[in-house]
Amino acid sequence: MAKTLGQFSITAEADGYLLHLEDEDGETVEYEATLEQLDLISEAIEEQLEMEDADDLDMEDEDEAALEDE
Repeated sequence: MAKTLGQFSITAEADGYLLHLEDEDGETVEYEATLEQLDLISEAIEEQLEMEDADDLDMEDEDEAALEDE
């Protein structure tokens, strides 16, 4: 079963970055990451949010079309 993200932080280190991911129970996992990896994570999040926004707009268009048909 997947854990629920509680909070996260990113800390700059001398040789990269440290990601701290904390679940809802307070358990923390740390990952080392490069700038390039953070960039890829950022791009993946942006793509997902854009898909969500597009889906929301499609739903709004369908709702408006349904109202117009009434």
